Amino acid sequence: MRIALCSSYVPFVNGAGRFIVEWLDQKLREHGHQVESIYLPFSDDPRHLLSQMTAFRSVTIDGVDRVICFRPPSYLVRHPNKVLWFLHHFRGFYDLWNTHAGPPHTRYYENLRRTIFRADGVGLNEARGVFTNSRVVQRRLKTFNNVDSSVLYPPLFDPTIYANAGYGEEVVYVSRVVPHKRQHLLLEAMAHTKTAVRARICGVGDVGGTYAEELLRLASEIGVSERVSIENRWISEDEKRDIIGRSLAVAYFPIDEDSYGYSSLEGAHSCKPLITTTDSGGVLEFVSHERNGLVCDPDAKAIAKSLDRLYSDRKLVEDLGCEANRTIEKLRINWDSVIHHLLA
Repeated sequence: MRIALCSSYVPFVNGAGRFIVEWLDQKLREHGHQVESIYLPFSDDPRHLLSQMTAFRSVTIDGVDRVICFRPPSYLVRHPNKVLWFLHHFRGFYDLWNTHAGPPHTRYYENLRRTIFRADGVGLNEARGVFTNSRVVQRRLKTFNNVDSSVLYPPLFDPTIYANAGYGEEVVYVSRVVPHKRQHLLLEAMAHTKTAVRARICGVGDVGGTYAEELLRLASEIGVSERVSIENRWISEDEKRDIIGRSLAVAYFPIDEDSYGYSSLEGAHSCKPLITTTDSGGVLEFVSHERNGLVCDPDAKAIAKSLDRLYSDRKLVEDLGCEANRTIEKLRINWDSVIHHLLA
């Protein structure tokens, strides 16, 4: 089959939205398909949304059997056999509209919001199939667009590289270092721990971001610098495998995440328990309290208790980590399942 993968991307920013396209491209080729990946650059500035939507709508893709679309507004491209692996809306105009993260409710933005809703309605309803990366996104599609979809969980590119190398003293947080991932919660929790547990935060921040510098200042101010490592740089897959493989557990505290996040899978494939928060969104589709991880209130003292609990009870750590690994199979998170559904 000749397949085009179509998405938007932010230049010089790597993350889940980029990986899912690149990884699917290679896996489809391994299954014998011809694949082209088509990207258009994307800007988060709301003033540019209309021109970007128009650019995608102006694209008609010929000579392929199927088009698979991902990040908005890529699903506006024209093709009679279009399938969506829908990752998220323009959230500022949807679920974040009435929050501080949304744009001001001026006449301009209210009109823009109506335009986005109308355009999304066209693009979404043209698709012959709609899949989402989580139940959270599935519910948003139904609530805001009245579009039915099926959940299709994204796997890691090569989960076989991850393995358990024992349970050390560090709880690790490997992710983009940006405010909505809330790495600061781990630092604040470390100030309340009573055991010798350590923490490691590693990952690169957004271009021009200052959050990593704020974390370094915070660690110094609250007196945890000697027990916390903060590495603001790109972490390779080999490094990630080693860091997580030797860790005690994996932390992941995003606020209202669209999906479970690759951090959850990396920890689970390494048989590590996962620590998250009650407001982490799609992460809670994977992590269940005291089954394959610990779910805490987004509060430093509550998180500290969980850190100390894991440090003090290695049998609990092993039991939760093994169940996290089994959860991957239970949810059928693998590339054969993904390709079967997207090409059905």
